[in-house]
Amino acid sequence: MSNPRNGDTKPPCLPRNGLVKIPTQPNGLGSASITKGTPAVKNRLCQPSSVPAILSPALAHRSDLPIPSLASPLSLATLASVSSPPGASLVGLNTSEGSEQPSPERLPGSPSERQLAVDEKILNRLFWYFSACEKCVLAQVCKAWRRVLYQPKFWVGLTPVLHTKELYNILPGGEKEFVSLQGFAVRGFEGFCLVGVSDLDICEFIDNYPLSKKGVKSMSLKRSTITDAGLEVMLEQMQGVVRLELSGCNDFTEAGLWSSLNARITALSVSDCINVADDAIAAISQLLPNLTELNLQAYHVTDTALAYFTAKQGYTTHTLRLNSCWEITNHGVVNMVHSLPNLSVLSLSGCSKVTDDGVELVAENLRKLRSLDLSWCPRITDMALEYIACDLHKLEELVLDRCVRITDTGLSYLSTMSSLRSLYLRWCCQVQDFGLKHLLGMGSLRLLSLAGCPLLTTTGLSGLVQLQELEELELTNCPGATPELFKYFSQHLPCCMVIE
Repeated sequence: MSNPRNGDTKPPCLPRNGLVKIPTQPNGLGSASITKGTPAVKNRLCQPSSVPAILSPALAHRSDLPIPSLASPLSLATLASVSSPPGASLVGLNTSEGSEQPSPERLPGSPSERQLAVDEKILNRLFWYFSACEKCVLAQVCKAWRRVLYQPKFWVGLTPVLHTKELYNILPGGEKEFVSLQGFAVRGFEGFCLVGVSDLDICEFIDNYPLSKKGVKSMSLKRSTITDAGLEVMLEQMQGVVRLELSGCNDFTEAGLWSSLNARITALSVSDCINVADDAIAAISQLLPNLTELNLQAYHVTDTALAYFTAKQGYTTHTLRLNSCWEITNHGVVNMVHSLPNLSVLSLSGCSKVTDDGVELVAENLRKLRSLDLSWCPRITDMALEYIACDLHKLEELVLDRCVRITDTGLSYLSTMSSLRSLYLRWCCQVQDFGLKHLLGMGSLRLLSLAGCPLLTTTGLSGLVQLQELEELELTNCPGATPELFKYFSQHLPCCMVIE
């Protein structure tokens, strides 16, 4: 779902019945939030959006009926008389479906204008232009707006984040009652992120969410106390789950993975789980023949684990992210490239023992790679970049953050890559102005990050205006980035978003 965006001011976010609270944090990851996609996308969830000109001229020029400005999202609500007209109801999870719709006669303006405010054809087009946070607010205006907004098409790809403390209502006698999730079911959410939950909480969720048995495709458990038994019950009961994430869950064991993992799972993410080591990879490789994506952050995984992958994964697995797997060396890379030859996305971020020889193995054997992340690999030098430039002709994204031994010579190798669209050089402390000159002929570049590069000067950075196709340029913590330079970029790179 794609929404046009303008402006920088985030709208105020309102609570909804104590359960769905739209986060005020800038990263959009607060309790019971609704998130989507990458962190960059999440950061924009509460940002203003432009509204299409589909309102009538009469409404557009009414001083008492302002066109919606998402600096104040409820300004649009005035079109439907948000100031609690008789018959209008705020939308909550437990709001009665049979509550009376707002009467058009009670809305301000002429009859045609009042009817326009609840015209479903207009609303169906208009609401596409708002973020998830804004839709949650607008759904509280009246029954008519809720009916339109609660269509599943407006929530595709969004994931509700539910914290354990918000899953229960405290009754007058002190007992706890699991909240109603009917509002989520109406919108047809296929994925959930549960934070801090226990085995019992998961069982309650399964019993109370109508779509849990077949309709939920993705489950994420973060900082939770789920045990082997809870994991087994969840995957046995929720037969539709094909994407599973376990983050910061330290109570399940490798034996729990052996007893729980089901062949239907196609994407698995495991991070910061202290009981995950080589045997867990053995379980994954043997029990998940249809695995297409594996994201793993495990400090105790060794080279041996990467030898467990079989020809089954070799045909299906296209994404492998090994983040902060400190024990993996070039020997592990040998096992990996021979077992998974069809990878298109590979991350070795934080695999600090991998050297240029490991990158040479990757470049020679994984010719289908489109994205490669070597950030926080301090042993990588310019020689690795030569291997990459010579063999990875389909590479579109390269991440070299904190590769402190990369110099201008390495950038000269990269300048020959005609397919490269995104290049990240954050905190590459040896890159200088001369190195930037090598990049100026890369017409394919759309994103360039030079954040924290201390040797770049204003003069060197100003030459980047030659990259007229550039769409995003990050210069955070870059000493050479001055106010005058940003003004210069605004004049000569008008279509590029420059991040200060």
